[in-house]
Amino acid sequence: GRADKPGRALLQTWTPEHPVLMALAAGDRDAFVEAEMGEREAASLPPHGRLAAIILSSENAIAVEKVARDLAEAIPNAERLEVYGPADAPLALVRGRRRKRLLVRADRDVNLQAFLRAWLARVKVPASVRLTVDVDPYSFL
Repeated sequence: GRADKPGRALLQTWTPEHPVLMALAAGDRDAFVEAEMGEREAASLPPHGRLAAIILSSENAIAVEKVARDLAEAIPNAERLEVYGPADAPLALVRGRRRKRLLVRADRDVNLQAFLRAWLARVKVPASVRLTVDVDPYSFL
């Protein structure tokens, strides 16, 4: 890595007083990890909860929008679980493919795989639309 090499990082934010940003600016890795873990615990995010990203992509914007809407309408009832979206993925266009995303946040003891399997089985996804599932993703792009 670059830990031993001098460098400079520029951050642009609306919340410079946020504990995570304060720790990063101070170069205090331990404070950063502590602040981040506290935020994750409060929000039931990994490793204190489960998260899944459903990413849809297609060269056909209408097709990807329809599948995203169909998925949103087909969400099964479940306790201790929330679904957010659909919304444009942070990188909404990649290599000519339009992208939509839904996020699922669940308590740690929820059988997330079973929920996802039952949910996705309710919707027919045409061959022109690619659907990927990323459980406890490392990146949100």
